[in-house]
Amino acid sequence: QVQLVESGGGLVQAGGSLRLSCAASGRTLSSYGMGWFRQPPGKEREFVAAVKWSGGNTHYADSVKGRFTISRDSAKNTVYLLMNSLKPEDTAVYYCALGSYYSGKYDYWGQGTQVTVSS
Repeated sequence: QVQLVESGGGLVQAGGSLRLSCAASGRTLSSYGMGWFRQPPGKEREFVAAVKWSGGNTHYADSVKGRFTISRDSAKNTVYLLMNSLKPEDTAVYYCALGSYYSGKYDYWGQGTQVTVSS
């Protein structure tokens, strides 16, 4: 059974940083990609970043390029999202997901963690 557990959300001032973590269990990750998505208040869920577990390829939404960095620790089966230069518009519930890096289809989701950026 796949389990994804996020942590690291919280309240931060604009310009600050946060690091989200997502610990995965129940699957060998080598053939998967892991992604971060977010859902701002009153809006649809949107893609943020993804990493291909084998090889470490990454890609980002334009809105976070240059500010956010996705990485993974194979020994810990954990993916991270380092968020710098945070803006109030980054406020959202952030979800990690496990699926296909190339198709963008994700089958397994975490429970989400709230990130609030105050101005």
